Amino acid sequence: MKKVPFATKEQLEDICRSYPTPFHLYDEAGIRATARAVNHAFSWNEGYKEYFAVKATPTPQILDILHQEGCGVDCSSLTELMMASRCGFSGEEIMFSANETPAEEYALAAELGAIINLDDITHIDFLKETIGYIPETISCRFNPGGVFQLSESEEGFQVMDNPGDAKYGMTRPQLFEAFRRLKELGAKRFGIHAFLASNTISNDYYPELAGQLFQLAVELERETGADVCFINLSGGVGVDYRPEQPANNISAIGGGVRRKFEEILVPAGMGDVKLCTEMGRFMLAPHGHLVTRAIHEKHIYKEYIGVDACAANLMRPAIYGAYHHITVMGKEKAPCDHKYDVVGSLCENCDKFAVDRMLPKIDRGDLLVIHDTGAHGFAMGYNYNGRLRSAELLLQEDGNVRMMRRAETPEDYFATLLWP
Repeated sequence: MKKVPFATKEQLEDICRSYPTPFHLYDEAGIRATARAVNHAFSWNEGYKEYFAVKATPTPQILDILHQEGCGVDCSSLTELMMASRCGFSGEEIMFSANETPAEEYALAAELGAIINLDDITHIDFLKETIGYIPETISCRFNPGGVFQLSESEEGFQVMDNPGDAKYGMTRPQLFEAFRRLKELGAKRFGIHAFLASNTISNDYYPELAGQLFQLAVELERETGADVCFINLSGGVGVDYRPEQPANNISAIGGGVRRKFEEILVPAGMGDVKLCTEMGRFMLAPHGHLVTRAIHEKHIYKEYIGVDACAANLMRPAIYGAYHHITVMGKEKAPCDHKYDVVGSLCENCDKFAVDRMLPKIDRGDLLVIHDTGAHGFAMGYNYNGRLRSAELLLQEDGNVRMMRRAETPEDYFATLLWP
């Protein structure tokens, strides 16, 4: 399917008059529409809540929009907990799912009344030593090990990942032992959390994961006597970064999970179990653009287009070789008859947004939209080479643009230094 920017060339040029490139631009209307679609897809489950993964887009105005749409937040660090609290999230609107967690982070999570999701069995005693008790509501992360694989789907796409190599979660025997131990220490309401695969483009992934966790929940209740009150399906529902990829159908995904719920949990007398998700990528990635301008062209062994953004603004292509679609604004109907590497200014050869990409002829001054940067885009930025992180802007539903985060300045970069 063709990827179309959510802002026109005229809109972007108008924005550039106030905010120089590069900048990240987010689409409020799209964010709200996706949040509503997700909530509708799981509305059959009373108590369902999407816990947006703050790490994907740690921007207060974005979190506020999602809060208005009924979402909670999933936090994995001290500062994410602090941000969530300052944005008005409280109590069980916050899920805390860290790993190798410092004591001060557990302490703040407990103080905020967040649901703590334990990553390891050894964290049980560590948590009790840190805060002096075990919360009555507690969750544990499960790692089934091995390789997770789905058979080929109708679209010909196969999902495969390797949970056995992941550092997250407990083994099955540890999980059962953890539930017994937590129950002895005063826990009364239990949750299960698991993450098996990343960025799946398949409507079958979530139902398959749900089926595994639902069966596990039945066995945990039967063997430990623990009251499993909620199951967190985590993330993994992906987005179609490439135009030729089929988009996930969240309604079909929700329906598939419902069938597993009614097949496994309802007959076991567990039809009151609440479901949670944390779909940071699905919720935000399509609703963000990195907007940059072509400032150089280079003709050597390959054809290069240099832009004013770099990997400091979007790391995914540099560290993962990830594909992000590029639209040359104003040339959407021009033939893609030029092969370019689109590159940034870092002194690293991996600083490339596209390699051997067929695009229209690009001239200096052209605006480029790099798609699907709304999640794990700005959030993964860094200051290597002394490069400064860009502004974050919101295209509001009324068409106006609001700055949510200003661009960094050299003074910001030097602020933490102690000069000799």
